[in-house]
Amino acid sequence: MPSSAILRVVIVDDNEINRLTLEHYVSLTDNLELVASLPDARAALALTRAAEPPVDVLFLDIEMPVLSGLELVPLLPSPAPDVVMVTSHPSFAVDAFDLRVTDYLVKPVDYGRFLKAVDRVREQRRAAAPAAPAADASALNVEDSHLFVKVNNKLLRLDFNEVLFIEAMSTYSILVTETQKHIVYITLKALEERLPFAHFRRVHRSYIVNTRRIDAVQDNMLQLGSYEVPVGKSYAEEFMKQLRGL
Repeated sequence: MPSSAILRVVIVDDNEINRLTLEHYVSLTDNLELVASLPDARAALALTRAAEPPVDVLFLDIEMPVLSGLELVPLLPSPAPDVVMVTSHPSFAVDAFDLRVTDYLVKPVDYGRFLKAVDRVREQRRAAAPAAPAADASALNVEDSHLFVKVNNKLLRLDFNEVLFIEAMSTYSILVTETQKHIVYITLKALEERLPFAHFRRVHRSYIVNTRRIDAVQDNMLQLGSYEVPVGKSYAEEFMKQLRGL
C-alpha cells in the first residue's frame, strides 16, 4: 500500500471532547479522510457494514453504553478496518490485543502518539498487501476467456478461467488465482460493472467469485481451491438460486 494512499477514518467515542480532539488530529494529518465521528458503537457497526468504499481505520473507544468497543470488534464486517483502541484505562490493553487490534492509545492522546498509530496502520496494511505486480485497470481488455491488464507498462494476458475470485481491498481490487494475486486499481463495484463473463457473480460486498471454480458450499462459505470466501446475507438467497440453475 503506498504511503500516500488516503485512509478513510471513523471515530467512535461517547465523549464529545474526545471525538473533537481526534477530529482535529485527523484534519492536521495528510491523507486521512474523516468519514464519520460517532457517539456509539451501534452506529459505527451499521456504517462499517454499509460503507462503500469501505472504512480503512476505526479509532474506537472501549467503554461505551449498550455496546462496548471490545464487543464491537468481533462484529465488524470482513475485511475489517484496522482498529485503534482509545481508552482511559491501560488495563484494557491485554483484552484489546487479544482481538488483534492494530494499536492502543491511552487518553489524553497527544498528536505525536496519534501519528505513530497512523504509521502503524500503514505499515500493517503494507505488510498485508499481496506481493504481486500492480495492474492498471484502465488498460483492461478481454479476448475470449482472457483478461488483459497493464502491468509495469506492459499488457499481461491472464486466463480469466484461472481467476478464482476477486476481493475488494480499500479502493482497489485483487484478482486471485491458485498461484498469484494481481492488484487492480479500481473498486470492486466498478470492476463488477466491466466484467464481461456471466459466470462471475457478486456474493459479498467484498467478493466476486468465479462460479465455475467453486468446489464446495457449506454454511455460507464457498471453497475455491485452497481459499474460502463468505457469502453475504444480502446475497445468499439470490446466489443460491443462480447456483442451482447453473
